[in-house]
Amino acid sequence: MKQVLQDLAKGTSIVADVPRPRCKSGHVLIQTKKTLISAGTERMLVDFGRSGYIEKARQQPEKVKMVLDKIKTDGLMPTVDAVRSKLDQPLPMGYSNVGEVIEVGSGVSDFKVGDRVLSNGHHAEVVCVPKNLCAKIPDNVSDEDAAFSVVGAIALQGIRLAQPTLGECFVVTGLGLIGLVAVQILRANGCRVLGLDFDPAKLKLAEEFGAETVNLAEGQDPLVAAEAFSRGRGVDGVIITASAKSDEPMQQATEMCRKKGRIVLVGVVGLNLSRDLFFKKELSFQVSCSYGPGRYDSFYEDEGHDYPVGYVRWTEQRNFEAVLDMLDAGNIKTDDLKTAKFDITDAPKAYDLLMNNKGALGVLLDYKNDLEAISVRTLEIKSNQNIDATAKVVVGALGAGNYAGRVLLPAFKATGARLKTIATSQGVSGTHYGKKLGFEVNTTDSDAMLADGDINTVVIGTQHNTHARFVTQALEAGKNVFVEKPLALTMEELDAIDSAYKKAHEGGSGPQLMVGFNRRFAPLLKGLKKQVEKSSAPMSIIYTCNAGDIPADTWIQNPELGGGRIIGEACHFIDLARYLANSPIVDMSAMAMKQPEGVVDCMDTATITLRFENGSMATIHYFANGSKAFPKERIEVFQSGKTMVLDNFRKVKGYGVSQIGKSSLKQDKGQQACCDAFVASLASGGQPLVPFDEIMEVSRLSVEAWEQLKAQN
Repeated sequence: MKQVLQDLAKGTSIVADVPRPRCKSGHVLIQTKKTLISAGTERMLVDFGRSGYIEKARQQPEKVKMVLDKIKTDGLMPTVDAVRSKLDQPLPMGYSNVGEVIEVGSGVSDFKVGDRVLSNGHHAEVVCVPKNLCAKIPDNVSDEDAAFSVVGAIALQGIRLAQPTLGECFVVTGLGLIGLVAVQILRANGCRVLGLDFDPAKLKLAEEFGAETVNLAEGQDPLVAAEAFSRGRGVDGVIITASAKSDEPMQQATEMCRKKGRIVLVGVVGLNLSRDLFFKKELSFQVSCSYGPGRYDSFYEDEGHDYPVGYVRWTEQRNFEAVLDMLDAGNIKTDDLKTAKFDITDAPKAYDLLMNNKGALGVLLDYKNDLEAISVRTLEIKSNQNIDATAKVVVGALGAGNYAGRVLLPAFKATGARLKTIATSQGVSGTHYGKKLGFEVNTTDSDAMLADGDINTVVIGTQHNTHARFVTQALEAGKNVFVEKPLALTMEELDAIDSAYKKAHEGGSGPQLMVGFNRRFAPLLKGLKKQVEKSSAPMSIIYTCNAGDIPADTWIQNPELGGGRIIGEACHFIDLARYLANSPIVDMSAMAMKQPEGVVDCMDTATITLRFENGSMATIHYFANGSKAFPKERIEVFQSGKTMVLDNFRKVKGYGVSQIGKSSLKQDKGQQACCDAFVASLASGGQPLVPFDEIMEVSRLSVEAWEQLKAQN
């Protein structure tokens, strides 16, 4: 199928061939009929992509600071690689989609196959959209008109925040697509409207929709006009839908408003606010968040939980429905908002039009709906790279998220293994990384990939809650497995993996299982390990991870999706302590810092204490409450009158130890060495790099540590 992607590094708009996405639980699969290009948001993204690196930095000063901090802690080259990789990832474009439901996921009861729906799906022939981001289209509303509903919901939400009442007077600053819809909604709400813009054509449209206007290009004074428009009282409110770097729209809004007036920012403008006028007039100011309540809330959007209508009357979905009802009633008219139509294959021309014609409003994309093409879930990737048919290790990859695409899969490519199939749920990341890394096949059908007899090794880099299922399926299929940590999230999942592994080895030999505990293979860590092996005396290990704070609603903090950060990341440090001590763990205790009452406790500021059979002990500090300017990881080992310190995998220093001091300009946590060793072991038929019992020991202790922390909460 076809999908529109934006290359943020080169600035090019691409129509890519992507396999049809998989329909997920709580989602609907939609065959697209029409989509609307956002003249504001998408124009801004294309403009960002086409700008140079210096201009990109100027547009995102907060990201520049993050980059500078990362250089200080991780080094220049890892930071450069991370920035390039981020810009290299294609961005799916579009959020105004109209189509027909062709499949519903489990847990969806409000939609059925054949329903004509609006959604915030991308510009693609088939999209998979959460059920709460879809709405049924009334019979009398055409596909083209319905495509304006998401943009309409953005305008509607801004107006809801302003709480207009019948007869009030409002100013709409910026008469682009959203501004012109806002004019119509305000008029339908019984309000008088004054529209401000520089474009005569847009001003004329606003007048046709019932607004009075001010032509800023001709030097007309908006303050004088607003004074007359409000009959000398000051306007009741201002809706700012403009996109500008200037602070002037905000300054004008404060001067236009009456005492206790309301200002709502829907667009993007400078926010150097004048406190004096806000203070004297007691003005209220609010930034509107997209389509309405629920936006960016994974509980609502991803998990499909609705807000009770008695407490949250207008959600994203209900705003979609309200706009569709207004279209049905004729309160919003879109004919004059339609600038041009293109076939999806000509989408780059549509973006060129937007960039070259600042007056362009509604640009629509049409879809031919080739049923055969959109049903394909597996595509061959055309590549100039030669396939090594003699390779002993043939890889099928599950997942191509940020870490897998940027670090893990490139590391496997560098091993010389044959990369055959890449499988992702939505197909976009698989399309990008599949072509970039030289995979032969791109699919959204993981079962077909696991059934492929050519593939003997599966690399799993999917969301944490899927690891155990895929590991079990791969072992049952007789495949070697490399799974990014964690191995599993629960004891029950670990039991299932244990059973599958033992069954696969009933004949005495079987597939290897490796978890991505890469820190064991870091060059500087290897040197430290050689030093501790010179003595048989027990050691004391202090492992400090300055993990940094991440929001409580991030997926990794969700126990069901990510398992929490102790299982998801601290397992690394338990494993490394086990590796250094080279002895079974006989006792473990975990304690988390108690959060103040009312603060969501993610239990990610914690200390884990381990005691080993050989007398060694380890204390792992996993702290989310430190400064990002402080290096992330520090390992201290005390043994037989000697102390060794490894700082952030960039420098190791010994005290009472000779010939251990080393440093590196580039942080190396051993990802490449780990993959190299794994592939080499498979190719030679060697022993597993980490014994299965040791992997299970560390994995079970990680889950147990999390359970201890939960019991204390």
